[in-house]
Amino acid sequence: MTTDIDQLQSELLAAVEGAADLAALEAVRVTALGKQGTVTGLLKTLGALSPEERQTTGPRIHSLREAVTEALATRKGALDREALDARLASETLDMSLPIGGLATGSVHPVSQVMEELAEIFADLGFAVATGPEIEDDWHNFTALNIPETHPARAMHDTFYFDEVDGEGRKMLLRTHTSPVQIRTMVGQKPPIRIIAPGRTYRSDSDATHTPMFHQVEGLVIDRGITMGHLKWTLETFVKAFFERDDIVLRLRPSYFPFTEPSMEVDVGYTRDKSGRRIIGGAEPDGWMEILGSGMVHRKVIEACDLDPNEWQGFAFGCGIDRLAMLKYGIDDLRAFFDGDLRWLRHYGFAALDVPTLAQGVGA
Repeated sequence: MTTDIDQLQSELLAAVEGAADLAALEAVRVTALGKQGTVTGLLKTLGALSPEERQTTGPRIHSLREAVTEALATRKGALDREALDARLASETLDMSLPIGGLATGSVHPVSQVMEELAEIFADLGFAVATGPEIEDDWHNFTALNIPETHPARAMHDTFYFDEVDGEGRKMLLRTHTSPVQIRTMVGQKPPIRIIAPGRTYRSDSDATHTPMFHQVEGLVIDRGITMGHLKWTLETFVKAFFERDDIVLRLRPSYFPFTEPSMEVDVGYTRDKSGRRIIGGAEPDGWMEILGSGMVHRKVIEACDLDPNEWQGFAFGCGIDRLAMLKYGIDDLRAFFDGDLRWLRHYGFAALDVPTLAQGVGA
């Protein structure tokens, strides 16, 4: 029996090694390990052996099966690599873009607006910063001077996880991109000029709110920063984004825990003959709120181990989806996430319409 098993193993391993392709290898596998295979047949004989015979023969049969199984896997890997190498050598891929009526894809308005924002603020010397969407409550709330009793911390407004991080801090889906500002101030020495675009999450849903939405925030930290710098930056940004020089802004006092003083920013609009609101106009017919802003609170600067007597700054934030709605005449925020191809074809942008200040960010 021992000699027969050794001989069978040599024959099967030789057959595996000699398999020229995957089909031949599969035939060897079936011959050896299939329901009617030789190795399977030997395994079935174990039940008829005496206990003494099973102790000596059983391990050899199991060893045979393992050796054949391992050889099959090794040979299959080699044949797969050979097949892939042959395919790569014979196939070519046309990397050129489709032309004419073949081009069916488009850039989503949110992605387009993100590119527009990056283009505008890059010209103003701002870098783009990113951070995790799953945050801890220190970066998302505490470091931003948001007290424990603030409504934003409540379950009805924030998506919390059951887990905590290594320092015992609650984990959550970030409610704004402000944690990116904190991480930047902690990890980078001033001066700082960044925008932080990205997805944010709040427990809210209607025509103008969704549980997931996109936000962009800006941060400047430097010496001698004043409200004048903030006002100029916002005016320059809004004029470039809406591509009109007759933009009029109205700054209203407001309150945010992380800025002091704080202000809401409204943009003036006029109405066309149909009554539709058009952003811009030297003599506005009305005002529309577009963003919040203010001077970075000294407690926020201190939380990031910076001296507020040396470093000052301003911050601002607005919804990217909201900006897209205003600029491109979209009337329902929920349509951004429906995936309706008709909507995407209507509002989408061609892949090569890359925003630039030279040709217009809304190209």
